[in-house]
Amino acid sequence: MSYIKVEDVSRQFTKADGSVFQALDHVDLEIKQGEFICLLGPSGCGKSTLLNILAGFEGASAGTVTIDGQTVAKPSPKYVTIFQNYGLLPWRTVLKNVELGLEEQQLPADEREKIARHYLEVVGLQDFADSHPAELSGGMQQRVAIARALAVDPEIIFMDEPFAALDALTRMKLQDEVSAICRKQKKTIIFVTHDIDEAVVLADRIVIMTPNPGQIKTILPVDLHGQRDRTSPDFWDIRERVFECFALKPEDKTEYYI
Repeated sequence: MSYIKVEDVSRQFTKADGSVFQALDHVDLEIKQGEFICLLGPSGCGKSTLLNILAGFEGASAGTVTIDGQTVAKPSPKYVTIFQNYGLLPWRTVLKNVELGLEEQQLPADEREKIARHYLEVVGLQDFADSHPAELSGGMQQRVAIARALAVDPEIIFMDEPFAALDALTRMKLQDEVSAICRKQKKTIIFVTHDIDEAVVLADRIVIMTPNPGQIKTILPVDLHGQRDRTSPDFWDIRERVFECFALKPEDKTEYYI
């Protein structure tokens, strides 16, 4: 049974000149609980718009989105979103940033601290609990954001190009860490990216989107037999299949659904 269901979703925006921009057009997608899904496509294909609709930040112009049988109408404390800009509060220590979501749950202070320190250890930042965000590198700040998201034990984590501003080596390291952590935690992840290698190394399935208007072109299963090795023949085979999908002519309806 599908955990997340997107049915015939379209999204229009009215421009300042009165013209209408079709960001999404008749999108259908089903996601199982515990899946890691990457929404992959060029700028303007509607992947962030789709993520925002799933997370409840925007409404669809047409169609419906349900999560666990409930229609999505607004953001829920059961789900968290991680953005590219980290979203850390500069006046708070790393520990207190991770505790932020736990404060809304009205947990006792000692329990909040225990949970926050656990997830700082999960992301390898236990020695930086008393530091402030400005004292950390970009990659470390993003790990704090991930720890904060995991600390509230969400059912779903939405990620909107969270590694786009990082250098290549830091980005690869965080991709590996997020893949391992989220699979161990059995979280459902919806991850927006325009990076093909990133999608292959992270996803259970890659949802390839095309622009003007935004539609799902293809869904590719990623079977790397439990090994996220960028040098393996399986990795390169899937990567080549993604390139082939982007090279397909618009009228070609070839699909790789599972």
